[in-house]
Order: sequence, then structure tokens, then C-alpha cells
Amino acid sequence: MDKYKILIVDDEPDNLALLYRTLRGRYEIAKSTSPVTALEMLRQEHFHCILSDHKMPEMDGVEFLKRSYEISPNTMRLLVTAYTDAGILIDAINYAKIYRYIKKPYNPDELILIVNNALEYWQLKYDNSSLVNDLKELFAGTITAIVEALDAKDSYTLGRSRRVTFYAVKIAKALHLSDTTTGKIELAGLLHDIGMIGVSDDILAKVEQLSTEEYSEIKKHVDHSIKILDDIKQLKDVVEIIKYHHEHFDGKGYPYGKKGEEIPIGSRIIAVADAFDSMITPKAYRNQVVPSQALARIKEVTGTQFDPVVVEIFEQILPDTLREIKEAERNLRAKQV
Repeated sequence: MDKYKILIVDDEPDNLALLYRTLRGRYEIAKSTSPVTALEMLRQEHFHCILSDHKMPEMDGVEFLKRSYEISPNTMRLLVTAYTDAGILIDAINYAKIYRYIKKPYNPDELILIVNNALEYWQLKYDNSSLVNDLKELFAGTITAIVEALDAKDSYTLGRSRRVTFYAVKIAKALHLSDTTTGKIELAGLLHDIGMIGVSDDILAKVEQLSTEEYSEIKKHVDHSIKILDDIKQLKDVVEIIKYHHEHFDGKGYPYGKKGEEIPIGSRIIAVADAFDSMITPKAYRNQVVPSQALARIKEVTGTQFDPVVVEIFEQILPDTLREIKEAERNLRAKQV
């Protein structure tokens, strides 16, 4: 690829010049003495890395990098600071999402090494993101065919995989997960119930409440999913998400008894999305639950069945997401008329 593009920001012209001299020749450099101007530059073009001073009059480096993240979340962010106060650095990591901080006075060779490491990390994320996009394209037709076959097998599942995926992606984005992780969650959402194809039609079509034995057969859909997808090595990470989406936060789920953060974040997200959509989807042997009731039931078992952080985010995104789903379904019906 062409040279990486780096934006350096420091209100002191001498410091800015020193950073420029240290990095020029290796990268394509843009510079600014104003954080406000630098934010506008970010809106106009993409940079692979931002190197910002900490103490600046218009806004400090932490605030500037926080705003830069909102504009360009995939850009690597580095903070140059003379301060090592733990509170400042925690804010820089949590709110500005910095990759590293560089302590003043810095050694030029050390600075170059840190910048190189940041750009290597960016390249790794980019390559992984590209791989996920390639996977989506490669399996797009297959996934569509599988989801349509599942919908045809059981009217209860009609559209569920797509809705669960929609909720899950919204949660992942609200949690600021990487594009790569979000892409894997999207694929897992579409395929999470693929194992239902291996469940008896008589059980899926039953209008009465399921017996204990029949429910045990339903639970085997996780194993069926793994068997169907396990040989596709490109879907290894996606299978890991599907494998654990019925685990409970307290360890009392199935099939492996994983708990807390032992359960992949994608699985914890799909667990909430899947449970919610299951409750609001009509079933012959039970009354339909309205969204507010479904959310209340989920909140009742938060911390035992579901991850509290995921549930909190889900509650935040739910109203807008429900409106978007209704609008999409209206548009689809209009096209079918």
C-alpha cells in the first residue's frame, strides 16, 4: 500500500516541528497546531494514526482524541504527555480509546517504534475486517439459502434469524466493538439456529407445550449447528459464538456450563437478542408477549441468565431498533404486493 497517513497535533510549533522531523520520510504527514482544525481535517480525509500532545489551550489531548474517535473510530490514537497521573491515563484509554501514550521527553527511536507498532496493529485489524467481508461475500448465497430453508421448515422461525441479527449488530455497535467482531456477530446471528434443521418437524410444528423430552431435542440444535459448520475453517470464530449462545451468565445454561466472561461477547449479545425475539414471536401454545413485557422479563434475569452490560445497552437501542424493523417489514410487504 502507499505510505500510512499520520496526523500530528501540538499547539507548540517547535514541538510540532520536532515530531514532523522525526516521522517524515517514513509516512505521509499532516500537521496542525489546532485541535479544532485537526478535527475538521479528520472529517475531510482518512488518517491511519493520530499523534496528539496532551496540554493544549483549545481542548486537551484526551478530549481531542475522544472527539476524533467519534469521527474516525478505526484510526489509531497516540497521546504525547508529560503527565503520568493514573486518572488521566485511564480517561485516555477508556474515553479517548488511545492505543498507547508516549512519555515526554521521548526518545525519537522509541517514538518511531511505538508508531510502527500502532500501524501494524491497524493493518492487522484491517486485514481481519477484510477477511470478514470476504467471508460475507463468499457465503452470502449459502447463508441466504440456509435461512430461507429454516424459515420454510417452521413458520415460527420466519424472519427470526434476520431480526436477531439486526438486534445483535445494533448492540455490538453501541458497545463500540470492532468492525471485525461485529461482522462475526452478524454472521453468527444469521446462522445461530441453523441446527434447527436437524430437529424433528413434529416437534417444531407441535401446537401444545413441549414435553421435557421434546425440549431436550430442541436443545440439541446447538450440537447440530456445530456439526453443520465445524468443517468450514473460515467460520471457526463464528462457530465459537454460536456454540455458547445458550449459556447463562451464572453458568447454569447449556450445553457447556460456561459463565460470565468465559462466554464470548458475541454469544452474550445473541443470547439477549434471541430471547427477546423469541418472546415477542407468536407461538401456538402461548400468548404473544409485547416488547415491553419481554424486556421486563429479560431484566428480571439479568445477572443470572444475561450479561447486565449487554442488557443495559439493549434497553437503550431497543426503541429505535423496533421502529427500524417495523419500517423494513412494511417496505418488504409493499414490494411483495
